[in-house]
Amino acid sequence: MALFRDFVHTALLFVACIRAVDASGPVVDLGYARYQGVVDTTLDITAFRGIRYAAAPTGPLRWHAPTPPHKIAGIQQASDDPPLCLQGAEGTGQNNPLTARDVQQSEDCLFLSVYSPVVNSTLPLPTIVWIHGGGYALGGAGYYNGAEIVQESNNQVVVVVLQYRLGLFGFLAGQEIKDNGALNAGLLDQDFALRWVNKNIRAFGGDPEKVTIWGQSAGAGSVLQHVVARNGKTSPKLFRAAITSSTFLPSQYKYDGKIPSTLFNEVASQAGCNGTRPLDCLREVDSATLAGINTNIILAGFAGTFTFSPVVDGSFIKQSPTDALSQGTLNTDILLSVNNANEGALFINQSAEYDVAQYVRNLFPLLGTKESSAAASLYEPLGSSVDQVNAILGESTFVCPTYLLLNALPGKVYKGEYAIPPALHGDDTINYFPTFDEFGSVLRFNHIAFITAFTQGFVSFAAHLDPNAKLRPSIAPAWQRWSRDVPTELVFNQTESGAPHIAPSNTSSALLERCEFWRSQRHLIGQ
Repeated sequence: MALFRDFVHTALLFVACIRAVDASGPVVDLGYARYQGVVDTTLDITAFRGIRYAAAPTGPLRWHAPTPPHKIAGIQQASDDPPLCLQGAEGTGQNNPLTARDVQQSEDCLFLSVYSPVVNSTLPLPTIVWIHGGGYALGGAGYYNGAEIVQESNNQVVVVVLQYRLGLFGFLAGQEIKDNGALNAGLLDQDFALRWVNKNIRAFGGDPEKVTIWGQSAGAGSVLQHVVARNGKTSPKLFRAAITSSTFLPSQYKYDGKIPSTLFNEVASQAGCNGTRPLDCLREVDSATLAGINTNIILAGFAGTFTFSPVVDGSFIKQSPTDALSQGTLNTDILLSVNNANEGALFINQSAEYDVAQYVRNLFPLLGTKESSAAASLYEPLGSSVDQVNAILGESTFVCPTYLLLNALPGKVYKGEYAIPPALHGDDTINYFPTFDEFGSVLRFNHIAFITAFTQGFVSFAAHLDPNAKLRPSIAPAWQRWSRDVPTELVFNQTESGAPHIAPSNTSSALLERCEFWRSQRHLIGQ
């Protein structure tokens, strides 16, 4: 039988959607609840969608760390995707791209989904935990069918897809939150879910000693946060390896800095909570009102940004990510990272003319004239003003943070680049998840051998800590380890005639020099 991925990427897509399903799937007892999964007998994969891993973070639990779920009587049917966490937007003034899809949203959203080919197996499999992207403002588990990753691995991994609080619900900061709540609540949700995996994944056939965390965009940024969390001293060890697809590292200020404090005050003001105990007041505001404030504030933000993001909280994230990476004490030393060749353009108005130095000051408001002018001079050789700001946003926010990670990890680290034109931010995602439909995703290169070669590196790395230990045959040449001395990455592209072109390439020395500039400005740009 042809593999599911082959069906998805051909005109026979509809055939793959008509599969035998056994509704009387296995039941897993988690102590606090029993969940019954649904077996896809064609793929031999059981899906448990919408497992609650934490109590509803509502009312008095709003802006607190996640807590264990209450006991639930009876068998719960894990057959449907959970409601999305309340969604935000992107600071462009445009509409939320999710509004076109009828998806339930709720503040009660701390759920995850598990996809397993071996429930209750005595030989547990390596486990991939997927953390979704969306600028810490958008997205959810329902957009990612983990069975597609399981199938790509030849049913040799278990996949978990988690949700976490977004926007102001997950990343509101300030002294008030520090004093009577939990900073970085969205990251703490992820950490809580990873601890759930550590405790429970054996019941689904997964191995808690062989967990790889993988994320895209803000999900990849989240992976970075967990790599540096607690100054690299997280206990118990929650994962052995990390994968990042477009590492997102926006400005990450100290929790009580000017910008996080201003955002807290703006939220309180719009909610009518200007009294002496604004946080107590905010906990009594209905979630719909807060969701509207969340969207309003993000939309008013600088174009291409998302406003609410992680902060340096002094406990979970003890110092700036760059400083944490430079100290060398991290929660893993095994990493595979990939970027898209043109990360920034998706967030930039391509028809505008820019004062490049002014753009830099808008993107990083703590930079002065001297620093922003230096950045503009550095990028001037790259072409038009649009070309320059494309590169500035893409490199400062996605590409250079990836090299920060690579430089910090002296173990097994690999680097790839997805270069199929136009190679925009997010273009790689539909290759991992063929039915991914968020943000109008388009498959740029519908070539089965290419897609297999690209995706095999990720699942093989998760299974064997080596992208070359292929779980399925592929046309990809060997991935070489990346190092400062030999900065080699594997570039995935196509020829003019439409054939796959996959080959190693040396990282541009000019790019690394520009990244060094951003590293030197880390305290002003919040990295």
